[in-house]
Amino acid sequence: MLNVLRDSIVFFNSPRDVAEEHVAAGARVLGGLVKSDSPVRGDELKIRFAVTDGSREIAVASRGALPDLFGDGQGVVAEGALVFNAATILAKHDETYVPREVANALKRSGHWKDNYAQRMVRSAGGAGK
Repeated sequence: MLNVLRDSIVFFNSPRDVAEEHVAAGARVLGGLVKSDSPVRGDELKIRFAVTDGSREIAVASRGALPDLFGDGQGVVAEGALVFNAATILAKHDETYVPREVANALKRSGHWKDNYAQRMVRSAGGAGK
């Protein structure tokens, strides 16, 4: 009986929990209030809105039917996954320069490609040699 209850209980993280307690990406449940004037509806039942706890807010995107009680200032629990939202995107044009820290991280994770090192050697020796 206890296992049945444990499986049906859902705990949620508030926006403040997410911001201050470093809730990991992939956390499944967010709860708070729908921030007033934040819902923006799109095509095909898409909606964007903010969940707030009065001190912080988290942007939410969803697709699908909403409960009848959904609206500004109403309590809401959103099940899904927290994702990283980038404030700035930087990109490089190729792998001729890979910082040592990045190269080491790629090697540890098994994502290093041998041609990265070959490109780095070629670029250090000069093109066309």
